[in-house]
Amino acid sequence: MQKLRYFCTMKNQTTHQIYQQRIAAAIDHIYQNLDHQLTLAEIADVAHFSPFHFHRLFKAFRGEPLAAYITRLRVETAAQLLRHSSDSIETIAYRVGFEAPASLNKAFRALYDTTPTNYRLTNREYIMKTPERNTKIELKAPKIVELEPRQAIVVSLTGDYASLDFGAAFARLWAEVKAQKLFTAGIDHIAVYHDDPKSTDPAKLRTDVCLTVHKPAVAQNGVEVKTLPGGKYAVFTRIGPYDEVGAFYDAIYGEWVPANCDCDDCTCGNDCTCSLRDEPVFEKYCNDPQTTAPEKLKTEIYIPLK
Repeated sequence: MQKLRYFCTMKNQTTHQIYQQRIAAAIDHIYQNLDHQLTLAEIADVAHFSPFHFHRLFKAFRGEPLAAYITRLRVETAAQLLRHSSDSIETIAYRVGFEAPASLNKAFRALYDTTPTNYRLTNREYIMKTPERNTKIELKAPKIVELEPRQAIVVSLTGDYASLDFGAAFARLWAEVKAQKLFTAGIDHIAVYHDDPKSTDPAKLRTDVCLTVHKPAVAQNGVEVKTLPGGKYAVFTRIGPYDEVGAFYDAIYGEWVPANCDCDDCTCGNDCTCSLRDEPVFEKYCNDPQTTAPEKLKTEIYIPLK
């Protein structure tokens, strides 16, 4: 906490600059520990950010996902060692944190379009592929709301978000609404995303597809009953295709969050209006993708606040 207070009390520093310094501290830790198996929780702790939100903040500030950034640094360091040392490729692979030379070979080819062996033999300067950056998103101020805990029937899915059949999951849930006679006004379509696709193996991404219900429900037929947490949320509204939401998240975490300060026990002198809470974000889908044009789809994104 002492380090965090140092970040917050520095004079003439904007919150955005404080965030940059905290991200820089994380990057310095990565550089110094490339030979270790770095974890999200470890790096987030160095920067004094919540693990729930750090990967999104890092992506917003650095322009590439945390895992991709670490891999790039490892490959870049390996390239320097290939040029300026006589260490074997195997030794270099372990030295920069790869579990096997084959892993280095795969990552090296992806970023330099050649193998470590050819790179060393030709001693050429290769230009590494640069990360893609999203176009500028103009955010409107979010609504700040207080939600009560809500009951939901849930289908839990695991896998790459892009490959999940959300339509089938919602169909199963509506079948259960009919079977249990749960229909009332005000049933919301919600997806709770427990992981970030930029820092988690796509095969292990966890999603809860939910319908909020207002009558007692029972778990059956592979459908669970859960309580969605209440509390304070910043609600951003986005109009557009579901598959283009990534840039919107980058804008939230790169612009709105630092502008509103995420400092615990903050003494930075800014008018702090939020502090991120250790809960996953969720999305509420406000119209039917079967009958609505992609450019008119309305999604509400809920960011949990303390």
